[in-house]
Amino acid sequence: MRVLSGIQPSGQLHIGNYFGAMRQHLQLQAENECFYFIADYHALTANPTPADIAQHTLDVAMDYIALGLDTEKTVFWRQSSVPEVTELTWLLSCITPMGLLQRCTSYKDKVAQGLSPNHGLFAYPVLQAADILIYKSDLVPVGADQKQHIEVTRDIAVRFNNNYGKILTVPKEHIIESVAVVPGVDGRKMSKSCGNTIGIFEPQASIRKKIMRIVTDSTPVEQPKNPDKCNVFALLKLVASGDELAEWENRYRSGGMGYSEAKKRLAELMIDYFKAFRQKRTELENNIDYVRGVLASGAERARAVAADTLAQVRQAVGLRK
Repeated sequence: MRVLSGIQPSGQLHIGNYFGAMRQHLQLQAENECFYFIADYHALTANPTPADIAQHTLDVAMDYIALGLDTEKTVFWRQSSVPEVTELTWLLSCITPMGLLQRCTSYKDKVAQGLSPNHGLFAYPVLQAADILIYKSDLVPVGADQKQHIEVTRDIAVRFNNNYGKILTVPKEHIIESVAVVPGVDGRKMSKSCGNTIGIFEPQASIRKKIMRIVTDSTPVEQPKNPDKCNVFALLKLVASGDELAEWENRYRSGGMGYSEAKKRLAELMIDYFKAFRQKRTELENNIDYVRGVLASGAERARAVAADTLAQVRQAVGLRK
């Protein structure tokens, strides 16, 4: 089964990205044909500086490779290295009803968050549809917040096939069920826009400092505490063994434990969890040519598929040579 997903190079990736989606992406490699891209076209909707988008793209590439992306099996590339996707975006735009885009909540949400309302942001779902359809993807793993965009993609694909013949593969959604909502240091869902993240590969001293600042309630040390409502315990669930987690739960409910103890242990476990990945990440930082080569090779493989799909679409709509 062909699986496709993309991630925007919008800043440092954090543990919420990893436990929320990246880990599942990497697990899907074992039994599927995976196509994963760095969505730099999409990132432009937020008007990043040229220097930032270039560096963030390399950072995302290094992060994925360090965390276990199979560079031989998985097709991994920079979105903008396959210009065919932008032509397909235009062709799909010409059959996409305005009402379909106007109903998309993501645009309204991002404008409400302060992003400038530009056409790229509004037409984002059509570019996303082109990303998916040009590679004839069977399965698209997304978070629940992206479910509507997959529905839009399916609508566009069905509309195209009804007009021009069955050319495009209508993808199935695969809603990623994260282990839990990963809380940020302030208790809200971890998000770069909230500034409450813990970076996967940020300096260890910084990780410790952030974890010690995680918001907890004011329950005195001697009193029992509810682990189900504790941000620290929610993060312990991600990195502690089953036996250790059970011990911590017992200590929470028994009382006599301060949150600082749990925070110190969480920092140790979090740093240890990513230790081997961090070593690989350092190696990649010292071999940027290798990283660029992985992206170039992936783009060549992706472009071969994209060019074939686009040729079929052009023929179908009447753009014959």
